[in-house]
Amino acid sequence: MSLRLEQASLRIGARHLVRDVTIEVLPARITALIGPNGAGKSTALRLLAGLWSPTGGRASLDGTGLSRLPRRLLARRISFVPQETRIDVPFTVQELVMMGRHPHLGRFDAPGPADAAAVAAAMSRADVAHLTDRPVTELSGGERRRAVIARSLATGSHVILLDEPTANLDVDHVIETLTLLRELAAGGATIALALHDLNIVARWADAVGVLDGGRLQAVGPPGAVLDDDLVASVFGVQVERLTARDGRSTLVFHRRRAG
Repeated sequence: MSLRLEQASLRIGARHLVRDVTIEVLPARITALIGPNGAGKSTALRLLAGLWSPTGGRASLDGTGLSRLPRRLLARRISFVPQETRIDVPFTVQELVMMGRHPHLGRFDAPGPADAAAVAAAMSRADVAHLTDRPVTELSGGERRRAVIARSLATGSHVILLDEPTANLDVDHVIETLTLLRELAAGGATIALALHDLNIVARWADAVGVLDGGRLQAVGPPGAVLDDDLVASVFGVQVERLTARDGRSTLVFHRRRAG
């Protein structure tokens, strides 16, 4: 399944959060949206998820406008993991992850064996199986993040959109999460992330879209897009490129020299 924004804009009052953005998120790839704070990354991701409707242009899934798809069907096909998840009710982790199965259940249906199996598999993949009976309100930020990702996996959707998925995770779980997303993409899933970390983008993404001031500045493979001039222009820093043991580039950033 492919997602596409076509000349998409979102305006609130006189302010454009994004303007005339065209980008396609393809299956079997990880697409990253990057840019400075306020660039429009999260807004574009929510337009792709169908959570917000563009005030101009179009958002579509496999050529069908998202606004034309029934909400339940959209929830089965697209999972969205927000940057911040506020949960005040002490649901257990298992109960939270089971919420990912709601789009597959009728209003009065109880979860069945297939739902339980999907939840167990999602919890295992997100490394929260050992937290099954823990109240979500007692989890650390990183544990809660992984539980919310597990809820998304339990949906079984082919499209997964994540806003800053590595926030609050320790280094080990950052790598585990990115490895999981890579495995999902290799299996044909359509993955899009909003990120701040350019090194994650350089090493893990297949495609990158650069937003600045709500406009798309560049789109393409990270190696082609993240050149010195663009990084300096959009992020206001100079970049130094080092080679890691695996042969990939690692980016080191320096403040731009005056003049």
